[in-house]
Amino acid sequence: MNHFPVPKDALRRKVDARLLPYLFALYVVAYLDRVNVSFAAQGLSADLGFSGAVFGLGAGIFFAGYVLFEVPSNLILRRVGARLWIARIMLTWGVAACALALVRTPGAFIGLRFLLGVAEAGFLPGVIYYLTLWYPPEGRARAVALFMAATPVAGVIGAPMSGLILNMHGLHGLAGWQWLFVLEGLPAVLLGVSVLRWLPNGPGDARWLDPAEREALAVALNGSGADGAPTAGDTAGDTRERPLLRTLAGLARSRQVWLLSAAYFALCVGMYGLVMWLPTLIGEVLGQDSTPLRVGLLTAVPYLGGAVGMIVIGRHSDATGERRWHTAGPLFASAAGFALSLLPVGGVWWSLCCFTVATIGLWGLLGPFWTIPTGWLTGAAAAGGVALINSIGNIGGFVGPALVGYVRDATGGHAVGFLVIAAVMALGGCCVLAATPRRLR
Repeated sequence: MNHFPVPKDALRRKVDARLLPYLFALYVVAYLDRVNVSFAAQGLSADLGFSGAVFGLGAGIFFAGYVLFEVPSNLILRRVGARLWIARIMLTWGVAACALALVRTPGAFIGLRFLLGVAEAGFLPGVIYYLTLWYPPEGRARAVALFMAATPVAGVIGAPMSGLILNMHGLHGLAGWQWLFVLEGLPAVLLGVSVLRWLPNGPGDARWLDPAEREALAVALNGSGADGAPTAGDTAGDTRERPLLRTLAGLARSRQVWLLSAAYFALCVGMYGLVMWLPTLIGEVLGQDSTPLRVGLLTAVPYLGGAVGMIVIGRHSDATGERRWHTAGPLFASAAGFALSLLPVGGVWWSLCCFTVATIGLWGLLGPFWTIPTGWLTGAAAAGGVALINSIGNIGGFVGPALVGYVRDATGGHAVGFLVIAAVMALGGCCVLAATPRRLR
């Protein structure tokens, strides 16, 4: 059905303007609180005597809590509504992020990072599911890419900002890393309160839409209800709402779900194996020229490449309708970036070039990737499926940093860890090709 009561492009721009900048800001804060520990690494090691293995475990244990609670969190979001549940997520993770300033022992550090993961669980897949209530499949990669561009932009903004905050070392008796956790955790609390007033649960709850615009969205979403919730059922061809256990059992039997989970695992191994150690690696390359601000500014370069790659690849995927190679190809390219960074070329600019190639691939595939499962899952299966893929995949967020930390302690360098990461990412690209039919090109 192609008739729209209001101009389609005008409605899309209105939804974009109302939702995407706000969701983008929320995810910027989420990502900063997730990875700012990478900038605190040097201070934690110097002040508290943390080894590479302890830091790697603490950086990665976030994802253990995240994985354990992600699927239940996303299904609760679907039942109670995005406004209430996303507000709860943000308030609790903001408190946990600020509390990291109080750590004194490895156990406290690891425990609070685990609790931070528990608190944030469900945010990313919840927003991805939420976007399916507003955007039809043909525009979804663009919307997801614009939202998820928050992560590289958070790096572009947060890296130099973190360097400046670290220079506050000693102010009012607090170390630089303590100021970092407090000043980057408080915005999550403030924004969590704002969610209760600003974020609608769906089109039917949006006071800034008139009835004709709600009808237009229903048409665009292929017959969804006025609240934007898909009514096609849990999967294509099934119009019944399944009980929770039945939904999860159906997802667990899906070969595609497991292959896509493996591909996302590979992505997370690479993404967090790099970003959790990126400031440390750049600081080591700089040597005596290293300062917190300079490390922060140079760390922003790969993130900037990731932001550009995400927008360009996401838009091109939507324009062509191609998903398979827009997802698998960047995984292969990113694996090459990791491997090339180990060549004995030397110099900070070679390292930055290779890391930038890696981040372009890592972030560039995110928009096309998430259109694959949301293209054939709807209703509770969409909420559960996205959360299941994301939660299984995010085990890689634990494996990547912990692997690099262990390898650094055992060998004195990160080369072996990066080679393993490159191999895992190449296998992830193969999983994407195996999971997606050729008709998706």
